[in-house]
Amino acid sequence: MHADPTKALHALSDITAAPADPILGLTDAFKADTRPDKVNLSVGVFQDETGKSPVLDCVKRAERRLLELESTKSYMPISGDPAYCRHVARLVFGEATAESGRVATIHAPGGTGALRVAGDFIRQLLGPRRVWLSDPTWPNHPGIFRAAHLETEVYPYFDPAANGVAFDAMLETLAHAPEGDVIVLHGCCHNPSGADLKAEQWNAVADTLRARSLVPLVDFAYQGFGDDLETDAAGVRTLAEAGLDILVSSSFSKNFGLYRERVGALSVVTESPDATARVLSQLKAIVRTNYSNPPAHGGGIVTTILDDPELTALWKMELSAMQSRIAGTRKAFVEGLKNTGANRDFSFLERQKGMFSFSGLDRKQVDRLRADYGIYIVGSGRINVAGITPANLEFLCKAIVSVL
Repeated sequence: MHADPTKALHALSDITAAPADPILGLTDAFKADTRPDKVNLSVGVFQDETGKSPVLDCVKRAERRLLELESTKSYMPISGDPAYCRHVARLVFGEATAESGRVATIHAPGGTGALRVAGDFIRQLLGPRRVWLSDPTWPNHPGIFRAAHLETEVYPYFDPAANGVAFDAMLETLAHAPEGDVIVLHGCCHNPSGADLKAEQWNAVADTLRARSLVPLVDFAYQGFGDDLETDAAGVRTLAEAGLDILVSSSFSKNFGLYRERVGALSVVTESPDATARVLSQLKAIVRTNYSNPPAHGGGIVTTILDDPELTALWKMELSAMQSRIAGTRKAFVEGLKNTGANRDFSFLERQKGMFSFSGLDRKQVDRLRADYGIYIVGSGRINVAGITPANLEFLCKAIVSVL
C-alpha cells in the first residue's frame, strides 16, 4: 500500500486548538464586553488612578537619550550587556554579593524567559529532578517547567482560613522533600495570594534548604512593589548570604513598567568565582540554542536609567508612587467594602503585598460578578488590586457585597 500523499501534505490540519490562557483569555472576553462600567481585575499589569498602564517619565527620558546616541543595531552579547547584568545583580543581591564574583547574570526576555532558561539549565545540568511550586502559584509556572521536561510537585503555602502563609505546613513539607530537588519561592508580593514570608521565616526556609540540600529558584518579579527595593530583596539576600547555590529570575516589567519590552534576567549564585564562570558558560550555551541573543532596547532603557544618578532618583520616586498607589488602594478597598455593608472581614487585603490578593470569593460569586456586573476576576478569586480606581471603587464594592 502507498501512503496517502494528501495526508502528509496537510499533516497540520489535524492539530487541535489549544485552550485559551486562563488569565489572558479573560482579557479577550473583557474587551468584547460592551458594558460601559465593566471592570477588569484579572490581568497582572499596574494601572494608575485613570486605569492606564503608564510609561514612566524616567523611561521616556532614557528612550530619547538612546535614540540620540544609538550607533548600531548589531547583536547583543549572548548573555546581554555587561553593564545591564551588573545593575541587575546589585539591585537583587546588594553591592557586596554582586561584586563577590559569585553571581552569574544573563539578560533574558522577561521573567518568563528567565524561568524557562532556568528550567533548561536544571534539566540539562542537574538532571531530572522535581520542581516544587507553592500552592497556589502563578498559573504559568507549571507549564514552563513541564515544557523543560521537569516534573512538578506542590508544597502548602496559602491558608485560606487565616488569609496568610501556612508556614508550618510549608516548612514540614520542605523538610521531607527529596535531596537535590528544586524549590520555587516568590521573592516578594506572592502571586496570586499577596501573602509574603516574614524575615524570620526566610531564615527558617534557608536553614531547611541547607539541611536538605535543596536548590532554591526565586521568582522575583515585583521588587519595589511590596515595601521598597531593599526590603523586598531581603528574602533573596537571606538565601544568598546563607551560602546556598540559588537561581533568581528577575523582571523589570512591573517596577519599570516595561511589560512589552520583555526585560528580565536570570542570576545564579554559586560558592566561588570559578564555579560561577562555569555556570555562565552553560547558561550562554542554553541561550544560544533558544533565542541566541537578548533584545537590546528594554535593557538599554534600564541601563541608561541606572547609569545616571538623576534618572535613578526619578525612577525610585516613580516606583515609590506606584507602590503607594497599590497600598492606598488596598486601604480604600477594605474601607469601601466595610462601609458598603460587607458581612465579612476583608482587613487581610490591607496586610498583603503587591498587586495581587485572593479576595475570598468563590467560583460561583466570581461568575455572578462577571455575568451581572461585567467585573472580571480570575476563577480562583484572585484580584489585581491595581485595577481598582477611584472611578470604579464604589461600583465594585456594591457588586461584591451583592454576591456575598
